[in-house]
Amino acid sequence: MYKWFIRPLLFSFDPEKVHYFTTGLLKLILNTPLLSTLYKKHYQYESKKLHVKVCDILFKNPVGLAAGFDKNAEFYQEMSALGFGFIEIGTVTPKPQPGNPKKRLFRLKKDKALINRMGFNNNGVEAAVEALKHKGDIIIGGNIGKNKMTPNNKAVEDYKICFKALFDVVDYFVVNVSSPNTPDLRALQDKKPLLNILNCLQKINLSKAKPKPILLKIAPDLNDNQLFDILDIVEESQISGIIATNTTISRDNLKSKHQSEIGGLSGQPLKQRSTEVIQFLKANAKSDFPIIGVGGIHSASDAVEKFENGASLVQLYTGFVYEGPKLVKDIKKAYVNHHA
Repeated sequence: MYKWFIRPLLFSFDPEKVHYFTTGLLKLILNTPLLSTLYKKHYQYESKKLHVKVCDILFKNPVGLAAGFDKNAEFYQEMSALGFGFIEIGTVTPKPQPGNPKKRLFRLKKDKALINRMGFNNNGVEAAVEALKHKGDIIIGGNIGKNKMTPNNKAVEDYKICFKALFDVVDYFVVNVSSPNTPDLRALQDKKPLLNILNCLQKINLSKAKPKPILLKIAPDLNDNQLFDILDIVEESQISGIIATNTTISRDNLKSKHQSEIGGLSGQPLKQRSTEVIQFLKANAKSDFPIIGVGGIHSASDAVEKFENGASLVQLYTGFVYEGPKLVKDIKKAYVNHHA
């Protein structure tokens, strides 16, 4: 139903505007008792076999919503009701910022992909903290970044502000230095500045009675030498794990008219590279650590491929946009069957 009737209708409108329309509509549906019951009956699937413990957190299932969909922690209740096992909010910055000029989100329909150059548009960390005060038992990841106007030599201060503010309302943290849409941000993936950020956050983290897992989100465009550096950084900083991967600046073998737009490419074209990065990290890591696989997951078999290559959890964004909420249910069923 989604792919044949709902998606064509939604895809006839501007992608950024329709995002807020659909999430608002979802809120309405899930707050209407009869519609909510029917919706959950159709899309939800739960089993104890889905429970998985990662970073000392017990996830009710291994399928999460990637950062970028719920930047301001406005829809996490609704996304949880759709069956996601965890929701990653953000990217959150210390101060509110509007992001890059519109139009900044593009569908590449022939490629089952999106290009975005949103630019960390969000309401700031204080708004996110307020929105998460009554999150209940929903597992929330806090994806944190720096404000556009903060120079790289002071970026660590932005990450520290977000970390301290969100500490009591999120279950894990993700350090985002890999978005291509904030000028010079990816330079922070270099070994020296990245170690400085992570070590500063770990110092705060380890001063707490119960430290939170810190994960690093990396770009798919890193070469092997850079990935070896990432592995060294994980060892030296003793962070908990990696999210592989963010969007790509590559434009190889695309067919759609928006392929030349500036920004990060997500969706099906990223599937192979994302899996290759997971494979590389697993094969070359000196010690075992969890990896969250994200990139190009448009089917249950795509998700199973990530699990088979070393991902402990997976996240969806573009695949969810193209395939609809049934994808979450399909992946969970495939996970149970795969682990039977």
